[in-house]
Amino acid sequence: MKVENHSERSLEIGGWEVNLRTYQIGETFYCKAENISPGATIARSTGANRDEAEKRAIAKATERLAATRRLPI
Repeated sequence: MKVENHSERSLEIGGWEVNLRTYQIGETFYCKAENISPGATIARSTGANRDEAEKRAIAKATERLAATRRLPI
């Protein structure tokens, strides 16, 4: 099996910069949401198509980032 249909984009979720990486292996699409700085994985998901996998990862990331406290600088 090889990775196909790889894409990467940045977006903002709840005030956090998030990198969304999506790719396909076989018939399944995988998506990984990472905090751009320091690069920690926030959420992973799978789906039958790219849109489904990305929606699931964004939903998980939104939920997890909403629960994260930010300290004032």
